[in-house]
Amino acid sequence: MSQGRWLALDAARGLAVLAMVVFHVIWDLAHFGYAPANLPWSAPVKIFGHSIAFAFLFIAGVALVLANREQMRWPAFWRRFALIAAAAALVTAGTYALFPTSFVFFGILHCIAAASLIAVPFLFAPWPAAFACGAFFLLGGEFFASSAFNADWLQWIGLSTSEPMTQDWRPLFPWAGALLLGVAGGRATLSSQTRFSSFAHRNVKVGNSRLWGERVDAKHPGEGLAPRSGKPLTPALRADPLPANGVFPVCASKCQSRQQPTLGGEGLNFLGRHSLLIYLAHQPALFALFMGLAYLLPPAVDTTEFVASCEARCMNEGGEGKICHDACACTAREAISSKALAGVTDETERGRRLSEIAQKCVARGNE
Repeated sequence: MSQGRWLALDAARGLAVLAMVVFHVIWDLAHFGYAPANLPWSAPVKIFGHSIAFAFLFIAGVALVLANREQMRWPAFWRRFALIAAAAALVTAGTYALFPTSFVFFGILHCIAAASLIAVPFLFAPWPAAFACGAFFLLGGEFFASSAFNADWLQWIGLSTSEPMTQDWRPLFPWAGALLLGVAGGRATLSSQTRFSSFAHRNVKVGNSRLWGERVDAKHPGEGLAPRSGKPLTPALRADPLPANGVFPVCASKCQSRQQPTLGGEGLNFLGRHSLLIYLAHQPALFALFMGLAYLLPPAVDTTEFVASCEARCMNEGGEGKICHDACACTAREAISSKALAGVTDETERGRRLSEIAQKCVARGNE
């Protein structure tokens, strides 16, 4: 496969990286209170996120084919698998520390690692085989979903009838299908390139022989050739009948310069070549940025909904109306003024801190 093809793949992956960063900025804005809390779960943002995941998986499938296009390079394959699996484990550990009740147990990296194993038999099979298997994974959930797969330890398969509480969930059904479709696309591209190269090679041999006045045997093109002049061709002519730079040498340098990537293309290629590192590093960096911003410049908070919910819960537990209202309003004011919730990502910890503030407010009201 030509270097240009690899650059195109890096650029595509780079675009996906940029889109991923934009998606996580949207998610963080909502998480830290700078945007509506339900924004990440709105239909347009969900579709945006799913399209990014599909792009990453599809590109991973194409790259898998290109990396093993001549033969299966097992050492490189297992190195790549181990790297992605280790990165997936790091994501699980990191999200467990921040979101213990909704950590990532089978996200996109887990899916890429597992789906790569499934894709191995299709790397040298005809492309329709990979396409059919990809379609099976994409559509299989609609036919085989069952409550028998609702157990936590089976959620990675993707055939459950309920969605788990997690920050990122890319189970094999349907998401392995995206990687397998990438394998099908890579195989189809290689097959068409092989056919074209074979056709071009035959026609160039015949065309060169005619250009130099040789007779062509219709049954065996390229064999039994002789010049019309009766003189044997010189070794130089036999070895390379066309100029080294092609038929139009004058255009060679100009045409080559047009193929050089632009500054924007270089940037995309850089992002694509370092996509795994950027994936692992960008969200912690964004989180640190927003935590600092939330501490220095807290978002405007509408406490009406919180106070109403707090009052209702307090009165259900036997509290008096005015006492509950005052205590809840005090809790909201203290939480904002003390920045007690700044940077807190775990809901359990948020509840614990609010409970402590509420107890102090109640005690203050009873004085």
